[in-house]
Amino acid sequence: MAELSHHDERRRAGKRNSRMAIGGLVIAMSMVGVAYAAVPLYQAFCQATGFGGTTQRSAGNPKGMIARQMKVRFDSNVSNELSWKVQPAAPVTDKIGAVDTVNFVATNYSDKAVTGQAIFNVSPDRAGVYFNKIECFCFTEQTLQPGETVEMPIVFFIDPELDDNQELDTIQEITLSYTFYAIDNQGS
Repeated sequence: MAELSHHDERRRAGKRNSRMAIGGLVIAMSMVGVAYAAVPLYQAFCQATGFGGTTQRSAGNPKGMIARQMKVRFDSNVSNELSWKVQPAAPVTDKIGAVDTVNFVATNYSDKAVTGQAIFNVSPDRAGVYFNKIECFCFTEQTLQPGETVEMPIVFFIDPELDDNQELDTIQEITLSYTFYAIDNQGS
């Protein structure tokens, strides 16, 4: 009888160990899944809420304009790995809701074709959800040939619903900032 109970204990211990191993494997696989999903989920969250100054994409402005004006400033930074100079667009002051077009000017100072892309944010962060881009060079990679200079347009508007947000009543200026970085392809 002692042998049977010892055998039963080992079998139960083996089952517990198997359940623990399977549970650990499920947890590990879940963590890997969450890690892969984190970036797209974070991007979706930022686009929906404007968190971190994330702007919105739009096909146009169906809401019209309001009398309140807003100044939009533009800023550019270029990573050291990218041999470009990028001149930001001049500031624009217009009615909220007006669709405006501005151009950044980029020049490739290297002796080879270089591909780059830009990431962006809006300051103050709370205004990001109201900043809508219809067209922007930041949506795609840009390849500049040696010595090439190009204009890179941004077509945008500020959603008139910004005026309904009491936290933004005193905001008179928004800054759209781009950081350009090299994409490792085509010899860049």
